[in-house]
Parts: sequence; C-alpha cells; structure tokens
Amino acid sequence: MQKLFVILGPTAVGKTEISLALAEEIGAEIISADSMQVYRGMDIGTAKPTPAERARVPHHLIDVAEPWEEFSAGRYVSLADEAIANIKRRGKIPLVVGGTGMYVRALLEGIFDGPGADFKLREGLAETESGEPGTLHNMLKKIDSRAAERIHPSDTRRIIRALEVFEKTGKTISESQRQWRGEGSEGGRYDYKIAGLTRPRTELYRRIDERVEKMMKNGLLEEVWALRKNGCARGLPSMQALGYKQLMAHLDGGGLSTGGGEPGLEEAVRLIKRDTRRYAKRQYTWFNAQKNMAWINVSQEKFADSLASVKKALDISDNFR
Repeated sequence: MQKLFVILGPTAVGKTEISLALAEEIGAEIISADSMQVYRGMDIGTAKPTPAERARVPHHLIDVAEPWEEFSAGRYVSLADEAIANIKRRGKIPLVVGGTGMYVRALLEGIFDGPGADFKLREGLAETESGEPGTLHNMLKKIDSRAAERIHPSDTRRIIRALEVFEKTGKTISESQRQWRGEGSEGGRYDYKIAGLTRPRTELYRRIDERVEKMMKNGLLEEVWALRKNGCARGLPSMQALGYKQLMAHLDGGGLSTGGGEPGLEEAVRLIKRDTRRYAKRQYTWFNAQKNMAWINVSQEKFADSLASVKKALDISDNFR
C-alpha cells in the first residue's frame, strides 16, 4: 500500500511554501485539509492558495461548497477519498496539507456514524446559550468533561453538536470518537506518514498578526461585505470562521464591544488577531493527540533544510520518483 503523506501545522506556520516545494519535487497533488477553504467566496480570510500557486500544483477540496451549506467531516472524508483515488490513478502522489486536525484524523483513522442534524434541538440549545452565555459549556462539562476541555467555551457550534450526539445516542461524543479512532488498535484507513510544522509561539503569533494585517489590506472587509450582501448571515457555520465572524459583527453592529453598540474596525481587527492566536493553541492540542507525528521546527533552519527535514520525516528519499 502506497503511503499517504500529510503535512500539518497551525495557521500561519508556513505550510504553503513547504508543501508547494515538496509537491513539485515529488510529483504530488495537494489535498487541502482546511474546514473553511472548502467554501466558495471565502478566499482572503481563509488564506487559500493563490491562482498562481494552484497553477504550480493542482489542489483539491477547495471551493467545493457554498458558504450557506452545511459541510461535515464525513463529507470531507468522502471527497478526499475520491480525490486520493483519482490522483493515484493519474500516477501522481496525494499530499494532504492543512490545519483542521479533526478532518485529518477522520480521513486517516475513520469517523463515527453520528446522528443526523436535529435542527429543532439545535435551535433550542442556541436560544438557551443566547439567553445565558456559557450555559451549554457548563452542561457539556457535566456529561463529557473530556470534550469540554477540548472545545473552547465560545465554540458554540461544536458544543451544540456534542450535546446533540449525547441527546440522540445516549453516548458522549468523546466515547463515540474513541470508538471510530480505534484506540488500542493498529487499525486505520490509510498507511500514512505525518510531518508537523512548528515555530516558537512568539514567532508564530507575530506571523499571525502580520497575516491579519495583510488580509485587511488585501480586502478582507470587502470580501465579508460581499458575502453578507449575498445573504450569508452571522449564524452560518461558515461565518464562524476567523475574521469573518468578527467583521460580520462589525458590519451588523454590536456583539464585539463590552460596552455595546457598533464595534469599531480597529477593535474587530484586534479580536481577529487574538482569536487566531487562541485557535493556534487549540490546533496544537489536536496535533499533539495525533499518532505518529514528527515535528519540524521550521524557524531554526534554512528553507532547503526545513524541506529536507520534512522529506526525512515522511520517509521520502532524494530518488523517490
């Protein structure tokens, strides 16, 4: 069985540069593992590969859904499986690259067959949270402390899903996920190698701040405005993406400043930076739980040396092709 190569890392760590260089060298096509790059029209804020980068190397699992659609890990796995099969059929190498740990784990190790969406239940839970913020996370703590530790209190969508799974199945989402991960077994959906890219936190956070500033200069606010004009509401899962959530609140007025009223753009940008740094910390939590990760500190090496370290971690020799 041919190995599946995977490159993971937190946002802004430098995955794009490394993955493009590696893909060109070994004749690979890239499969995005980013839960927000799947949505059309969300280009700047999700840091999608540019048209020039996509011309260098074919990319998959980008722009496969409308921003008003529900998109699940199950759908991601189905589309990624198809892309992997097609890439291999063409004699190319599939290279999975991204920062959504849940999607990668589902692809590599499987996903539990959870219950379908109960929109009435979700609506009721959302109303409860709206009336008293923090209530749902406290509920989750009582029934599934492991999930409560993993899910941030402000991540209402994932908290609601965890509560929904428990309500519909009688099992906690942590218990269900342990079953589909096959903990204690050697089972898996693919034979794979993973390289994890990392940097010192202070350096990573500086890069995050610089990326946010660049996104704003490149028209992120205008992109969010266009999505809003086309009917994308703040409550959509896609609009919970970093940058979009904060700027939607800015455009709609209210919801960001403790004093009430319409939050200023400067405050919205500050919150994007803060929340992106917090997201990077949560990404590390996912990655550290992933089996067989080989970490590479890309800040301590020249680019060529970092690329060589990634190849070594993935067990790719110089005469791979």
